[in-house]
Amino acid sequence: MTTGFSSNSCRFADYFVICGLDTESGLEPDELGLRRLHGRGADSENFEQSPLRRTFKSKVLAHYPENVEWSPFDQDAVGMLCMPKGLAFRTQADTREPQFHSFIITREDGSRTYGFALTFYEEVTSKQICSAMQTLYHMHNAEQYDILHTPTTPRCPEDQRHLHPHPLNPHPQHTLLPTPSISRLQRFNSYDISRDTLYVSKCICLIAPMAFPQACRKVLQQLHQAVSSPQPPPLPLESYVYNILYEVPLPPAGRSLKFSGVYGPVVCQRPSTAELPLFDFPISQVFELLGVENVLQLFTCALLEIQILLYSQHYQRLMTVAESITALMFPFQWQHVYVPILPASLLHFLDAPVPYLMGLHSNGEGDRTKLELPQEANLCFVDIDNHFIELPEDLPLFPNKLEFIQEISEVLLAFGVSPEGNPLHSQGQAKHRSFRSTDMVTDRRNGNLASSPLNSYLLRENETIARLQALVKRTGVSLEKVRAGPWSSDLKVQCDEEELKMHQLNIQVREVFANRFTQMFADYEVFVIQPSQDKESWFSNRDQMQNFDKASFLSDQPEPYLPFLSRFLETQMFASFIDSKILCHDDEDKEHTLRVFDSRVDKIRMLNVRTPTLRTSMYQTCTNIDEAEKAIEMRVVKIDHTALHPHLLDMKIGQGRYEHGFFPRLQSDVLSTGPVSNKWAKRSAPAQWRRKDRQKQHAEHLYLDNDQREKYIQEARNLGTTIRQPKLSNLSPSVIAQTNWKFVEGLLKECRNKTKRMLVEKMGREAVELGHGEVSITGVEENTLIASLCDLLERIWSHGLQVKQGKSALWSHLLHYQESKEKTDAAPAGLERRKSDAGAALAPLKVSLIRDMRHIQNIGEIKTDVGKARAWVRLSMEKKLLSRHLKKLLSDHELTKKLYKRYAFLRCDDEKEQFLYHLLSFNAVDYFCFTNVFTTIMIPYHVLVIPSKKLGGSMFTANPWVCVSGELAETGVLQVPKHTQEITFECQNLGKLTTVQMGHDNSGLYAKWLVEYVMVRNEITGHAYKFPCGRWLGKGVDDGSLERVLVGELVTPNSENEDRMCRTPPMQQSPGMMRRFVTISPNSKPSDQIQEGVGEAINGIVKHFHKPEKERGSLTLLLCGEYGLVWALEQVFQHGFKSPRLFKNVFIWDFLEKSQVYFESAEQREVTPDENWQTRVRHFCRFMRAINSTSRNIGKDGKFQMLVCLGARDHLLHHWIALLADCPITVQMYEDTALIKDRSLVNSLIRVLQTLQEFNITLEASLVKGIGI
Repeated sequence: MTTGFSSNSCRFADYFVICGLDTESGLEPDELGLRRLHGRGADSENFEQSPLRRTFKSKVLAHYPENVEWSPFDQDAVGMLCMPKGLAFRTQADTREPQFHSFIITREDGSRTYGFALTFYEEVTSKQICSAMQTLYHMHNAEQYDILHTPTTPRCPEDQRHLHPHPLNPHPQHTLLPTPSISRLQRFNSYDISRDTLYVSKCICLIAPMAFPQACRKVLQQLHQAVSSPQPPPLPLESYVYNILYEVPLPPAGRSLKFSGVYGPVVCQRPSTAELPLFDFPISQVFELLGVENVLQLFTCALLEIQILLYSQHYQRLMTVAESITALMFPFQWQHVYVPILPASLLHFLDAPVPYLMGLHSNGEGDRTKLELPQEANLCFVDIDNHFIELPEDLPLFPNKLEFIQEISEVLLAFGVSPEGNPLHSQGQAKHRSFRSTDMVTDRRNGNLASSPLNSYLLRENETIARLQALVKRTGVSLEKVRAGPWSSDLKVQCDEEELKMHQLNIQVREVFANRFTQMFADYEVFVIQPSQDKESWFSNRDQMQNFDKASFLSDQPEPYLPFLSRFLETQMFASFIDSKILCHDDEDKEHTLRVFDSRVDKIRMLNVRTPTLRTSMYQTCTNIDEAEKAIEMRVVKIDHTALHPHLLDMKIGQGRYEHGFFPRLQSDVLSTGPVSNKWAKRSAPAQWRRKDRQKQHAEHLYLDNDQREKYIQEARNLGTTIRQPKLSNLSPSVIAQTNWKFVEGLLKECRNKTKRMLVEKMGREAVELGHGEVSITGVEENTLIASLCDLLERIWSHGLQVKQGKSALWSHLLHYQESKEKTDAAPAGLERRKSDAGAALAPLKVSLIRDMRHIQNIGEIKTDVGKARAWVRLSMEKKLLSRHLKKLLSDHELTKKLYKRYAFLRCDDEKEQFLYHLLSFNAVDYFCFTNVFTTIMIPYHVLVIPSKKLGGSMFTANPWVCVSGELAETGVLQVPKHTQEITFECQNLGKLTTVQMGHDNSGLYAKWLVEYVMVRNEITGHAYKFPCGRWLGKGVDDGSLERVLVGELVTPNSENEDRMCRTPPMQQSPGMMRRFVTISPNSKPSDQIQEGVGEAINGIVKHFHKPEKERGSLTLLLCGEYGLVWALEQVFQHGFKSPRLFKNVFIWDFLEKSQVYFESAEQREVTPDENWQTRVRHFCRFMRAINSTSRNIGKDGKFQMLVCLGARDHLLHHWIALLADCPITVQMYEDTALIKDRSLVNSLIRVLQTLQEFNITLEASLVKGIGI
């Protein structure tokens, strides 16, 4: 896309370049280009190829003019990209069609220039080159013969290399083998100087500030035609080249321009500032090659900044797909390494541990399986020619994906493009094609477009595609009918119809994509966080500042959008977009994309006035297609500007006549400078003026001088990106080393920022008070951050790998470690016992990296290496062992040396130490990222019951049981052996544990059991929960309970003193041992304190329901835990309870039962005040009866707990308090000072309890087992 073009130039083209074979220096094998990704060693592969198939160095033979100040000529880059695979040789027997491709040169500051190249073949006239080629053939055949006949001693590549003569000294020192064998081989594979004509590739190229590929293609094709057609062109070639370099301007924004090629007019047009930015590649081709479904997957990968590798044997396809995908991202811009055509000499760049979008040329016969890519854990691989895409795991769905696919498909169908893509379009359907570019013509010849039968089968099976086919039938559009253009026959279109159709299809598809973002981010401005400090400090702290209120924005979004959006908001492209929003306050400051996007957002807000907070996932289709299309048609119907025609130049007689069939070097004297007086020349004023204009465009609302402002904009662009672009230069080892060092620094910086961001998110409030970040973190968002941490670890582990094994570099390293450790010692090493978390109660778990790996290997649900590595990282984070495990893994220096090259991140000691130190900071917070994600796996649990030491449980004769419940599931009743009182069992993941029900069967002589607490530990994650009890279980003791429900909490190990329990008071517990003794001192607590307790308990429940569903904790704790609702109401009923006679305990349940008896008799006597009273009494008595008649052996306090929970669930508590306050039994059993007798206090209690009415309270099964209400 042309967003960052260095358009200080007002000329259509800056340079005209000729590349090809330099006969002076002869044939040089392209050493760097040899480093093929496919399979074997570099040199041997090139030399096993027959000489005609090898790569040789190409040179820039000439470029005009010598230099342009606003765009210095980059000889290395242009040479590499004009002929990315170097020179190619052919004989008369091969096909030699001209090929067009475009390319892009991105400078280090992010500005771009475009190149457009036409490659064709010319006969080789140099005798020396021909004889060198013949010699190479002799040698090659001899080699082959040698290999065929002497399999025992194959020649090593070294020998072969010496065999290569210097091109200009084509006589090797070695003697050749006997001739008969050679002639036998030559029949199969040959170039014979006497019989064959040798051809070599040559390339002509335009370097331009803006991308007009269609216009440039026409210009170059017509220039080539001028030398290859029998008649010479009307004017010398210099006239046409001069015209395009100096006399054809760039069309102004919103205008069209017509200029002359050698044989016909060329038209190009440029969108106005209110339209989508310039884009002139055929999008239809991308959909034909890949199909809508694949394009959308690729688009999603690009938006999430996943590494993308495009693969095709056509350079133009690589460029078209890359440019289309980045153009469709409007208003966002790709911020990372962008090399749509990766020259063979830059293959080491695939090692880059950063997000990239690169295009790799396939040689046609190379199979995907032979490609050795450094890292694939987070790679999207697109095989363009075979209609095939490989996606990373866990790719979220693009919001409203199906409706979106349908909308795009309708546009494509209207133009006769099949939404499934048309991998076979090169054969039969050329007549329906709405657009065909040169390289498409050659596909038919190469036949490389046939997709595998499997792929087409998958397409048929794909439900989305099936829906589309149904849609096609419904809309009645046949693929044969190419849409008739909306222009009427009397309007004369100035460009050819194919081209107009391409523009129309482009704009329609782009509008549909842009509309998705305008809908999705219609309210984005509300959530932009404007910096409170001045720009200077904002820039210096940019990494740590939040520029967008992500949590609030996400809380407004429909649930299905969250997996995609939460990851998208973390990307560099989104951060840069918001930064540019913060930097420019008024419309004049805004850069083009932002201005266009904001005006669209404003339009949407005017059209549908909706409250920004109410988000529906209603799909709204694009409405402004027609107006966008009209603008284009207007420009092509009425051409705004026509450039000067080419004319004769001031050349000497005899200059400008050339040999037919050869593209000559041109007269550089006439092409070195442009016309002196020319209105365009004035426009291209000296560079410094242009720089000033650019600074004016970027003006900020701060009064900064231009230099500062320029610096800020540049810094804003560079934020977070450590290495923008590979330098396309001669790649000496020192350059490569420097690049790798930049990568190492970049990875460390990214690690620092990620850990900081995750901690800030996790620590929530304290952090917000310190001025960082936002308050809450949703489950989705936490998952996103952890997934991106896993991705970062994969990138670190795949940097500088010696040999790649499997898709996950991290898991591969772990497996090597596991193997070496299991060899060296039978017992796994690295087992240290962690000091016990729960006193001496539970035997401590061993800390073992290998054991944690085995846990993951035993999980059948995880099938892939990448999945295993991620699960292992999640488990290590949950256990707070990530840094320790990785340190252990990397302490095996021998292994690291064996697996990694010297420059790899993992072999840079200082950086590695800092990296482990950053990871150590995760130990400050609790993650449940393993437990909450792998919800269906089997997990071993260990339960230990601790009886009271004071009243020995050794005489206990009954058979105890427990039932453990968690947020995800519960176990059912498990028998506990009475002598050990501990069991280990395996069951499906229970999630965070909430309650333990325990009891016994009351058998034997001494069936009384005083239990201190119960410990339950998850044996995989090591999380231990403590469930305090402190009460008796047995008939005739305490409240006569044979079973109790205990509420637990996670035990946090205390680092300073791990043997003692955590000193901070635990948050919630089961009702404590002291409860029943409270009755002896009736007014121990003042009534206002009790009221406050009730208020706090209710407040906790209200807060619980105001949190997003995914963030709510356990409701059971709020009801039954320490200081929960049951405890608070217990305090109310115990206040002023009359002292019982000595040695007899009276429980609240006794009072409730007496009240029940009174109500039931009152009902029979029909002494009923009103209907309301009757209903309340009926409810109360029904619940009392149900609880009393339950088969469970719960005591009086347990029954009270059950009554409160059921009352809260059915919103009846406030009615019951009103009933009991007026009941005569209360007068008998309570002192006059009791809270329940104070009218005003009871009324305020009723009001507080009424607030629970708006919530839908669901009780955990363990609390209400056996109650059928």
